[in-house]
Amino acid sequence: MEAQAKHISGWANNVYVKIPVTNTRREPMYRLIRRLSHEGIQLNVTAMMTLEQVREVGKALHGGAASNVSVFAGRVADTGRDPVPVMQEALEILRGHPNTELIWASPRELLNIFQADEIGCHIITVTNDILAKLKLVGKDLGEFSLDTVKMFHNDAGKAGYTLDVAAAVRGAKSSKS
Repeated sequence: MEAQAKHISGWANNVYVKIPVTNTRREPMYRLIRRLSHEGIQLNVTAMMTLEQVREVGKALHGGAASNVSVFAGRVADTGRDPVPVMQEALEILRGHPNTELIWASPRELLNIFQADEIGCHIITVTNDILAKLKLVGKDLGEFSLDTVKMFHNDAGKAGYTLDVAAAVRGAKSSKS
C-alpha cells in the first residue's frame, strides 16, 4: 500500500491518494497514514465510520500534508443510525487539524446534501442519480402527489395487466353462498 501510494502521488500535484482506515485484516493504518502524510503525500483516508477512527486519523494527519477524511455517512445511516450527529462530532474533532477536511461520503438521498451543508461539512460526494433530484427542490407537494399517481397509472398500463372486475365480484358473491 505504501509503495502504491508513493507512486500514485507522483501523478499530479492535486492528487489525493486513497488509503483505507484499516487493511483487510482489520489492522488500523494509522502509522502508514502518519508516515505518508508527513512525507508530504496528500491523502483521502477512506471507509471510516466511527468517531474513534476520526480521532486516530486526525492525530496521524496532524502537522502533515493537506488531507481528507471520508466518513461514510450513508453507510452509517444504513445501520439505522442518524449520521448527522456523527458528522457534527467528526467536524468538531477535526477543528484542531487545519489541513484536514471532512468528506460526507456515500450519501443516500438529496436531503444529505442539505444536511452536510447545514453542519458545515467541507465536502460531500454525490452520485448522478442524487444530483438529478435537485430539480425537485421546492416542488409543490400536491403536484408531486399527482405526478406520482400518474406514474403509477402509466406503469400499470405498460405492464399490460387487466383485471376483470365483474368476474371478481361474481366470485366474491359465490364464495359467500
